[in-house]
Amino acid sequence: MNEVLLKGIKVVSPNTPFHNKQVNILIKNGVIEQITEHEAAEAAHTINAEGLSVSAGWFDLRASLTEPGFEFKDDVNSLSRSAAFGGFTDLAVLPNTYPALETKESVEFVKARSFFQPVNMHVIAAMTKSCKGEEMTEMTDLYHAGAVAFSDGTHSSWNLGVLKRALMYVQAFDGLIIDLPEEPTMTEGGHMHEGITSTLMGTRGIPSIAEEIAIERSVSILRYTGGQMHFSNISTAKAVDIIRKAKEEGLSVTCDVNAHHLYFKDTDLSDFDTNLKVKPPFRGESDVQALWNGIQDGTIDAITSSHLPQDQESKDLEFDLSDFGMLGLETAFAALVSKKPDSVSIDVIIEKLTEGPRKVLKLQQPVIEEGAKACLTIFDEHADWTFTEKDIKSKSKNTPFIGVSLKGKALGIFNKDQAVLQDELKNR
Repeated sequence: MNEVLLKGIKVVSPNTPFHNKQVNILIKNGVIEQITEHEAAEAAHTINAEGLSVSAGWFDLRASLTEPGFEFKDDVNSLSRSAAFGGFTDLAVLPNTYPALETKESVEFVKARSFFQPVNMHVIAAMTKSCKGEEMTEMTDLYHAGAVAFSDGTHSSWNLGVLKRALMYVQAFDGLIIDLPEEPTMTEGGHMHEGITSTLMGTRGIPSIAEEIAIERSVSILRYTGGQMHFSNISTAKAVDIIRKAKEEGLSVTCDVNAHHLYFKDTDLSDFDTNLKVKPPFRGESDVQALWNGIQDGTIDAITSSHLPQDQESKDLEFDLSDFGMLGLETAFAALVSKKPDSVSIDVIIEKLTEGPRKVLKLQQPVIEEGAKACLTIFDEHADWTFTEKDIKSKSKNTPFIGVSLKGKALGIFNKDQAVLQDELKNR
């Protein structure tokens, strides 16, 4: 579609004069040619978008790319399809491929493989070789090759000496360290949140303190070294409190939460559904409420999908033998809208999916204005729909949402001179 008119769509973008206004947006050859509250010129394709909303393109700070090495779980093409279906124009991909994304060539590989996709893929390069936490990678070279941050991805930064040196090293180019906070000696052998439910199920638990102590010690190191650190997938009430206090102290610390940690609780695992086995685990009701409060007051900077595809052989096992991880891109927005408290507005949700993630990575913010490149997500916050297997765009199927009724749906994206629109939008 070289020319599309979005007729009567509501803009959700506080940094534009059209915020919360119903407008007509003409997109031509990938550029926003006109925005008007009045009658717009005719276009080759006109979409009646009344009742729908548009924002800047959504950005996911935490998605697992399983190419190279595990293409049977997902590859660049299928990951891009999952992202577009879920409303994401941009993904920051983790380094836990095989081999790990730890060389200039591997960064360039991802950039080249994703060049023609409608979704931008930004590489979070490995902080240590093979993401083992033992020996630092050549982070300066990786930065100049295009890496947006450094992390060991699905592994925590357990080696504090290496973490200290990494935080000092990246300050030379204003780099960012991203950590999945976890004390591995306290989580080994655990399968879900340690609490009443895990006890009743007879399942070994993962205590909240394993996350909280990891954040506390990393904050102490950050206080000593300076630099910037981002905590990914926080899940407990105390973790929110620790990070809130670190920010008040003036430390350069940010954090995100996975959308599905705002939807599920540990009690949802009582039937041993392996698709709900994730790390960190789903926590208790008080933790979920604290996470929503952290979103509302700005302590939490971004919301992620934490998309982690797993093949059937990794999940179709006894609960204690199955691997961690679930698909997230296709259902992240719906999970948020379905469970959000009345006190959290849709504007706050969109900010955590657009401006927040880009601020963390210090990337340019897309704008909704005439003459700008179209980087847009169209969504219906009021849509009631049921997620089915045909909605899965990943090669893997590890999601607990099949057959679940949800509220809120992404309907399309415009990005990189391309449009990916769902049938509900095309047929309007």
